[in-house]
Amino acid sequence: MTIRSALLVLVVSWSLMSCGGSSPAGKVIILGIDGLDPLAIDLLMSEGKLPNFARLRQDGAYGRLISQKPLLSPIIWTTIATGKTPGQHGIGHFVAVNPQTGEKLPVTSDLRQVKALWNIAAEAGRRPAVVGWWATWPPERLNGIIVSDHTAYHFLFAEGFTGAATEEQTTHPPELAAEIAPLLQRPTDLTYNEVAPFVDVSSEEFSRPFDLSDDLGHFKWALATAKSYRDVGLDLWKRERPDLTMVYIEGVDSTSHLFGHLFRVEGLAGELAEQQSRYGKTVEEMYIFADELIGQYLDVMDDDTTLVVASDHGFRLGELHDDPSRVRDMRRVSERFHRIEGILYLYGRGVKRHSRLDKPILVDLAPTVLALLGLPAAEDMPGRVLTEALEIPTIPERIASYETGERGERKSVARDAEVDQAVLERLEALGYLGGVQSSEGERNLAAIAFEEGRYDDALEIYQRLIEADPEDPGLRTSLAGAFGATGNYDDALEQLEAALALDPLNVEAYHNRAVIHERQGRPELAIADYNTVLRYAPDYEPSRAALLRLTGSASTNAPTSQAEQQAGFLAEKASLAARRGDYETALTLLDRAEGIAPQYSLVFQYRSNVAYLMGDRDVAISALERALELEPDNALFRENLKRLKESPTEQ
Repeated sequence: MTIRSALLVLVVSWSLMSCGGSSPAGKVIILGIDGLDPLAIDLLMSEGKLPNFARLRQDGAYGRLISQKPLLSPIIWTTIATGKTPGQHGIGHFVAVNPQTGEKLPVTSDLRQVKALWNIAAEAGRRPAVVGWWATWPPERLNGIIVSDHTAYHFLFAEGFTGAATEEQTTHPPELAAEIAPLLQRPTDLTYNEVAPFVDVSSEEFSRPFDLSDDLGHFKWALATAKSYRDVGLDLWKRERPDLTMVYIEGVDSTSHLFGHLFRVEGLAGELAEQQSRYGKTVEEMYIFADELIGQYLDVMDDDTTLVVASDHGFRLGELHDDPSRVRDMRRVSERFHRIEGILYLYGRGVKRHSRLDKPILVDLAPTVLALLGLPAAEDMPGRVLTEALEIPTIPERIASYETGERGERKSVARDAEVDQAVLERLEALGYLGGVQSSEGERNLAAIAFEEGRYDDALEIYQRLIEADPEDPGLRTSLAGAFGATGNYDDALEQLEAALALDPLNVEAYHNRAVIHERQGRPELAIADYNTVLRYAPDYEPSRAALLRLTGSASTNAPTSQAEQQAGFLAEKASLAARRGDYETALTLLDRAEGIAPQYSLVFQYRSNVAYLMGDRDVAISALERALELEPDNALFRENLKRLKESPTEQ
């Protein structure tokens, strides 16, 4: 321990004594289970499939945890672990950028700008053990245990778990890596019988070589990682009895990204039906796995321990993508299918039985955990202690800040390019990095600053980013939003015009321009822009609501004749059939629609979509060309036709 760290322990101890006595220190176990959805838990619990969740609900405290956008794991789990907002802790995405080379690198503990619960606990004389938590590599040197989030990525190397495969050190203390190696399962270690409850595949398919880009292989990785981190956490608890144990399990989230669109969906056809026959039960079984995992920790808890179970967000299960080709390989862009509400359970020592949490938010977890440890929260932690669920003698008074002194000793650890690449490949496979800009972390931090009302901070970041990338329409739209929030409408409109020149399908730019027109007292221009939004994105709710308010109608783009109304109804039915994979029915419905309204461009747009899904590129192009003849000013048709003609002949 450094002299400065020792001084911090003395300061914290003095603060505790000076507040008139604190609650006796207990132990806390936190199970962070990524992507657990409250609606799915309620459904499966009602069917008797989640007895341990039911036990937590019955004998502990429960509430839906309200998360914060962007719903990206490194940001949210760092917020949970620190009690600080992203603007405070500095983690903005899955990746960061090497300032010397400009290359993308996975986010690391070095980028976190504040102390986490494990730092605070260790400096206060409480021993932490952290397993698999996001952004814990390189492992910090402290009076405790870190099994970093890079541990699982060593599953992808043949040489071993202890660092022989690479130069990376994945644990603190370093010798712990060899001790936990027998508890780690690689994807290739899983037996057919271990995987069979989750998937319906042949033994031949199961035995094919492991490949992270393969859906079955990726699921094996998620399951092996979940089992390994679970077992390491249990072993450390039994052997060390840490004061604070934090175990992160990603398996439910990864599985939901891969197979969530198949969850209890009826009437699938074609390739989607074939997917469902193999992986339709996978997500449900992972929820059951999570329930059993909770039961295993409940079994080893003592009366001096509190169990905290949290998920960072929910997941919209059983929803088919508008474009089934996007799930042809069973991977979806992540955040679109995340739900803002996760779950939070408290159980055991110091928790009121049968209690409900009052709208807990992410930053409430750290102050509450500190209270259960007998430690004070800090004034610069914006969250609250969830006192409505606690029965402890005293809530320690807050101290000014824990951000004094150094955040533990930083290790001088060389990056390993092989591991970095493995991390990035896995994130890419789940759809997290598709189209991600090198500045994505800063973009997210700017967006968060905007949401928090720190408009000057947002302006500064966006302007700096645009200097580096002036041709990015999204950045210009965001900068316009920040200008508009400060009342600078002229500069906002200038940025929106530039954004639309770069991307004529930028619906957010049209919507933001409409909002400014409204504020400037020009409702006709606003209505025109709102209609343009709905022309290109019919489900864009902010513009629909604005049009309803201004005109009494959710859209003025509605079909103008009874024939078009009938054809539009059939086209929508065709779209639903295509989303289920039933392309034959979709084409039959579109034939009927074209017969009713042969001059209605929407029918040809949908026909192009279905033909593309069926792999018939020529028909897709022909149908879209006909749609553009009927509606020559439609930028959506024009851009899609351009992409189709430029795309490879074979999908």
